[in-house]
Amino acid sequence: MKLISRLFALVHAFMALMFACAALMLVVIAVQIGWAAFAGDLDRAAAEVIIEAVGLLAAAVVALQISQTIAEEEVVREAHISAPTRVRRFLSRFLMVIVVAVAVEALVATFKAADEPAHLIYAAALMASAALLLAGWGIFIRLNRFAEELEPEAMEEAKREDRKVD
Repeated sequence: MKLISRLFALVHAFMALMFACAALMLVVIAVQIGWAAFAGDLDRAAAEVIIEAVGLLAAAVVALQISQTIAEEEVVREAHISAPTRVRRFLSRFLMVIVVAVAVEALVATFKAADEPAHLIYAAALMASAALLLAGWGIFIRLNRFAEELEPEAMEEAKREDRKVD
């Protein structure tokens, strides 16, 4: 069983590395796009390009956060996500980055919709999605808090595991 656990840790480490590489590639692309916008005329089109670069950077943050979460939870801690505390912490890290990325994409879509108002529905749908994700996350945290109170030892175990990462 230890061999299988180590194999899973190795696969998770590889996945974390791939997410980190994807994040770096997105950063490079965002820099190239942003630099091209700075080199050109500083007008509305440049603003849209810069906001699109910010959207790519937000996607890079998502990829990097996923990489860090996988590395910390599955490789360093070798934690099995079963306790309510661990689930809440894992999903919180992931969902907050996703909400920010969707909100930035909504901002990009709003700027693009200025030229074509028909695209405003897409921007509004993205904003509504970000709001629903945020509300759903809040409800999950509230309900999960009750489960944590039933298992206080899980919170202590999670704090001990955090010391492994520090």
